[in-house]
Amino acid sequence: MKRPAARRRSEIPAEVQQQLNFGEIETGSLAEGLAVDFRVLLAQIAPELPAQAIADFDQRAGVTRRMSSAAHLLLQHLGSKVFKRLAEHPADTVRGWAAYVLAATPRLSLPRKLELIAPLADDHHFAVREWAWLALRPQVADQLSQAIEQLIPWCVESSANLRRFASEITRPRGVWCAHISTLKAHPHLGLPLLEPLREDPSIYVQNSVANWLNDAAKSQPEWVLELCARWRRSSDHSPITARICRRACRNLTS
Repeated sequence: MKRPAARRRSEIPAEVQQQLNFGEIETGSLAEGLAVDFRVLLAQIAPELPAQAIADFDQRAGVTRRMSSAAHLLLQHLGSKVFKRLAEHPADTVRGWAAYVLAATPRLSLPRKLELIAPLADDHHFAVREWAWLALRPQVADQLSQAIEQLIPWCVESSANLRRFASEITRPRGVWCAHISTLKAHPHLGLPLLEPLREDPSIYVQNSVANWLNDAAKSQPEWVLELCARWRRSSDHSPITARICRRACRNLTS
């Protein structure tokens, strides 16, 4: 039977906290993910790391910085070969480290990184899917044109997780990440990814597309209104497209 997930850190039982820290179980909520002691987990899953390097790890930093720092520590001392070990680990936080290790690995092209990150982008655990796009987003932003071209096939993948990845990683503003200034100013550049998803059957994908457009509307509201008007006209009253557009324009008045 699935255990109940804690909604607040104070609700996490001591035995569950220990299992999370040891990488024995997956987190069940954001609160549990934020509560994981990375120093303990690093020592458990990579005992060959120098003890002083683990002791010096800043557990008080924000969670995205901790994810990146843990990955850089692992990459520095264990090399890129550690990616496979991390990606196959039962703990979702560790698989998230794998995404950040991959992102930080030098001499790997963006197409190759996208190929390798696909299983993590399609992970069964919600947190791993988030770490996958968060880890690779800076390189996507730096190589935006190539990234969009590479992500177009993801928009027709059978997995909703992969389709959602293509949208979420390119959101102009996003959550817990730096903005992509080019897409804030020129959101039309994202149309090769958005157009195939405007009637996507998955609510998971629909919400991402709507949030992408809501991001864009904060900088380019007229463009979003015009796009949604066009989508509504050309989609033959599709309830899916109508839902996406309604959510996309939730902070606008037409």
